[in-house]
Amino acid sequence: MNFSARCFLLLALVLSPAAWSAEATAALATRPDGAVIASGHELATKAGLEILAQGGNAFDAAVAVSSTLAVVEPISSGLGGGGFFLLHDARTGKDVMLDARETAPESATAAQFLDRNGELDRDRSVNGPWSAGIPGLPAALAQLASQHGKLPLKASLAPAIRVARDGFPVYARMAAGYASRREVMERYPGTREVYLRNGKPIAEGDILRQPELAHTLQLLAEKGFDGFYRGETARKLLKGVKQAGGRWSADELAGYTVKTREPITFNYRDWKITTASPPSSGGIALASMLQILQGWDLKSLDEAHRTHLVVEAMRRAYRDRTFFLGDPDFVHIPQEVLTSLDYAKGLRSTIHPEKATPSDLLSGQPTPLEDDETTHFSIIDAEGNRVGGTQTVNLLYGSGLIPAGTGVLLNNEMDDFALKPGTPNAFGVMGYAANAPQKGKRMLSSMTPTFMENADKVIVIGTPGGSRIITMVLLGILGYDDGLSAQQVAALPRYHHQWLPDEISAETGAFSADVVKQLQAMGHRIDLPGDSASGGRGSSHVWGNLQTVEWDRRSNTLSGGSDPRNPVGSAEVQFNQPAN
Repeated sequence: MNFSARCFLLLALVLSPAAWSAEATAALATRPDGAVIASGHELATKAGLEILAQGGNAFDAAVAVSSTLAVVEPISSGLGGGGFFLLHDARTGKDVMLDARETAPESATAAQFLDRNGELDRDRSVNGPWSAGIPGLPAALAQLASQHGKLPLKASLAPAIRVARDGFPVYARMAAGYASRREVMERYPGTREVYLRNGKPIAEGDILRQPELAHTLQLLAEKGFDGFYRGETARKLLKGVKQAGGRWSADELAGYTVKTREPITFNYRDWKITTASPPSSGGIALASMLQILQGWDLKSLDEAHRTHLVVEAMRRAYRDRTFFLGDPDFVHIPQEVLTSLDYAKGLRSTIHPEKATPSDLLSGQPTPLEDDETTHFSIIDAEGNRVGGTQTVNLLYGSGLIPAGTGVLLNNEMDDFALKPGTPNAFGVMGYAANAPQKGKRMLSSMTPTFMENADKVIVIGTPGGSRIITMVLLGILGYDDGLSAQQVAALPRYHHQWLPDEISAETGAFSADVVKQLQAMGHRIDLPGDSASGGRGSSHVWGNLQTVEWDRRSNTLSGGSDPRNPVGSAEVQFNQPAN
């Protein structure tokens, strides 16, 4: 179903007589009249719907969607990466977050990433075996099925195995991403075997078949955790990492565990927000930003002053992110303070309503180009269960390394550690001791799967985008609070501030010329792509790949929003079948 047809379907759903009748009764539905899935690729959305049709729940569908994205979006995620899965169990009313973030191997100390002059070795931190943490995604899929799903793992992985075996058409973003990473990708025999055809790289329209990845998925389906972290696949992973010059151990693979963590919850106006907890920085940053902004009536402000206040909230949250956040199993995080209303009030008092606050730059390095590394999906099922899943291999095609015989593209998440304190990573953000690498430690992340609930609505929202993930989710929440639909939220213009560098970055067309002038008059520096008048360097024209779903309990309608920036994404509603 193409984008226009999906929009028509969702519009028809909202405007149907049944919806108006339900709204007129003002009765709140206790269960949705169907299910809705939004993801970054149509094949993944359809895989989830297929599993729901077989009697699975949202958690089974999440296994199908996640694993299929791991096949069709190697630029963004995969079995060699990790992620966070925010879950709501409708039966118990309980929310949990599965932390499947990658972990640092013992060999990957900070010293291993410095050159002979003591500077960060950027090639080692983002390319090849040293850049890769121990993967977490396969363990999360096994745990989702065994502890939360209705169907066996083998059933929920079947669509991904089929797509890996039979192939799918290479799309433009995937081909372009390979071209930008070709030199690194073709260093490794296992990677060349997957992505080269008669010596030529994949091109748009090619059918990419991945039989070795299908076999790896099949072993996971049959043996669960042990099918990836022990046995045949583990031996191939260890051999491939060693041959490429890295060092992993069998004990590190077999010892990987998914952490079940309590999500962060707070209120913004009449919304209850449930979101990711550390080692994600997103939830704490969202709580800080939204509770700062709660002190103003944003809807009453003109665009320039509203943007100014939102940017100042972003600036303060990202400053705290730099110094305080890391893996909670290794460092103390003052979470109660950082998420408190009193702390937000204190930060709010430092914001001048007409002037930008200088960030006291420690680094003049710009925020680099951010492609759509990472991916997100959102699900609500007919029982009211919901899943927000954000998963990643970090940068485009991760480390570039596929250990021969596995089809598994390894992540380059080690770059998300503070490998050299005070030195920015590939996303321009930096950290200090709280996010330094250590054996078994999980690197700080920006992934922010989030639930929103008020008296009438239930929403799942999330996006890729590196350090910009948090601010995109923030703008999405503010959009929903303004009364926008799911698709309107997915299409919102985007802007971002991350404390350092001290500038607002924005998509093409995000601001009018008049708003730019007003912001500059307040003291803001603005990076607008291709706009020399604003001082912009043209770092990126559009960002992210936001996927969101909404259940309106008053009309008992479901809708989804799939980012129009991504032509292969999809949001689809599956209606309950009437009883015979």
